[in-house]
Amino acid sequence: MLSQTVEYALRAVVYLASVAPQGKTTSQIAEATKVPQAYLSKVMQGLRGEGILNSQRGVGGGISLAIPPETLTILDVVNAVEPIGRIKTCPLGLPSHGEHLCPLHSRMDQAFEVMEEAFRKTTLAEILADPNPSIPLVNSVLPGTGTFSPDEGE
Repeated sequence: MLSQTVEYALRAVVYLASVAPQGKTTSQIAEATKVPQAYLSKVMQGLRGEGILNSQRGVGGGISLAIPPETLTILDVVNAVEPIGRIKTCPLGLPSHGEHLCPLHSRMDQAFEVMEEAFRKTTLAEILADPNPSIPLVNSVLPGTGTFSPDEGE
């Protein structure tokens, strides 16, 4: 349902939320999120253009979130990259259907609505605070500590 581009954008912003307010280079983000760097550069450019990210050149610079993780939602990121395509009229262009969706397209739109609402209600801070033992973008537990460590290279 969601494109690879949306997945990559979400990985990147979750990672940046986890290190906020610190900035990271595109190569650091690519390594941490396992996204090809060239593709990630394009995704990041789009997110900067939509006001989701800031970028600063030079020492102490890098790419960082422009919106605090406590207020940035999954839907904000999805809409910045590729908005969820709600079905308002018959996708087949059938004149007899018009705005009266058939049961198939009506159910599909209802599913998109549920997804949109769940994404609207979920901030990046909530994602990072979730007690799930699988922490986003974290690979392993540090030996003897019981605490998680980032992927190699972090």
